[in-house]
Amino acid sequence: MSETTAVKRPPEPDLSTMTTERLIAYRAAENSWRASGVARAILGEPDPGAAIAWQDVALPGRDLPVRVYRPVSPGGGGARLPLVVHVHGGGFVGTAAQCDWTNSHLAARLPALVVSVEHRLVAPDSPIANAADDGWDVLRHLVEDAAQWGIDPTRTAVFGESFGALISALAAVRAREAGLRLRAQVLVNPVVDVTESMDDHPSVAEYAYQPSRALPLLRFLRRLAVPPGTDARAFSPLHADDLSGLAPALLVVPTQDAVADHGRRYAERLRAAGTSVRLTEYPGARHAFLTLPGVESQAVDAQAEIFEFLRAALEG
Repeated sequence: MSETTAVKRPPEPDLSTMTTERLIAYRAAENSWRASGVARAILGEPDPGAAIAWQDVALPGRDLPVRVYRPVSPGGGGARLPLVVHVHGGGFVGTAAQCDWTNSHLAARLPALVVSVEHRLVAPDSPIANAADDGWDVLRHLVEDAAQWGIDPTRTAVFGESFGALISALAAVRAREAGLRLRAQVLVNPVVDVTESMDDHPSVAEYAYQPSRALPLLRFLRRLAVPPGTDARAFSPLHADDLSGLAPALLVVPTQDAVADHGRRYAERLRAAGTSVRLTEYPGARHAFLTLPGVESQAVDAQAEIFEFLRAALEG
C-alpha cells in the first residue's frame, strides 16, 4: 500500500463536542499526517544538508523526545555549533516533524544545532504549565550539557511558532531570571496571551472565522491550557510585569491572522521595556504560513529573514 493511500489527513473536528477520547484520536491521526511524506507537498522538503533524528532527553521526572537537526557539513574545523531551541505550534496538536523544512534549512545553512521540543501537548490532564516547563527544561539541559551536544552555550537562541512562540517567549523570560544570556528570540505568529482577554483584539474579530475558524480554536485552546485556578497572566508574556533585559526579538506577523495583534502588541511592550525588537508583517499571509511553503509563497521570504536574523545574532 502506498503512503498516499495509507496516510490521510483527518477532517477538522467539532471542537464544541470534543471529548478527551476524540481529542487523543484526532491528535494521533493529524500528527501522523503531518509527519508523513505525503504532507511534504504542503509542509516542504527538508534540506539534505541536515541530518534529522529523534532523541530522548532526560529531564527532571521524565524523558522527553526532541527532534535534532545537525548540519552534515558543519565546517569550522570541529568548532562547537551555535544552538537554536525551537518549539512547534498547535497547542493541543502538532509535532516537531511539521517544521522540518525550516529547521533543517537553518541547521544546514547557519550552520547550527537546531533542537525542536516535542513538548507535552495541552489536554484536560496536561495544562500549559507542562508545555512551558518542557520548553525551559530542554533549553537549560542543552546549555548545561553543551560539551555533550557539541554546542557553544554562549551562542544560543530560541525560536517558536504560534503556541510554540508562547513557550519560547516564556523561556526567554525564564532565561533572563536564571542569568542565561540568549542571543536572540524569534517569535512567528505568536500567541502571547491566554488570559480571558486573549480574543479582545481587532484582528481576532476580523479573522475569527476566515480564512479559518480561529476563534473557536483559540477558545478551545485556552480551555485546555488554563484550567480553573490557573494564573493565566503567569503564562501570558503580553501581561508580564517586566520585559526588560530580554534577548533581541524578531516577531514575524502574517496579517490575515486572528492573533496578528498579539504579535503587534507584544512588539510594542518589548520596545517600551527597552528590548530590541524587529517586527515584520507579511501582508495577506495566513496563520502558520511559515510551515506551509507549498501553498504560502511568503514562507520562503520569512524563512530567509529568520535565517539572516539568527546568522547575525549567533555569529562568533
